[in-house]
Amino acid sequence: MIDLYELLEIIMVVSFGVSWPFNVVKSYRARTAKGKSLVFLLCIFFGYIAGIASKFLNEGYMAAFASKWYVLIFYIINFIMVGADLVLYVRNKRLDAIAAAKNEP
Repeated sequence: MIDLYELLEIIMVVSFGVSWPFNVVKSYRARTAKGKSLVFLLCIFFGYIAGIASKFLNEGYMAAFASKWYVLIFYIINFIMVGADLVLYVRNKRLDAIAAAKNEP
């Protein structure tokens, strides 16, 4: 049975998670890192690491893992999406450097 705390946590993680695929596609298509913040992405990335770690360190959660695994899955999916956006940030930063080098006199 899902309690209110778990339901609210799931709503929070899913709400964040819904936006990441759109952000990843936008980063892929934009081919530029302009307007992106590496610090922001790293903070979110490490936040998901902390969220995942908190699940593994929570004895109550781990005791009920067989019936509550789905909460952790949402964290992992979001972590992967943010990781993909970080990889695209690095790619786009490199593309920006190549474009800038071509435009130099």
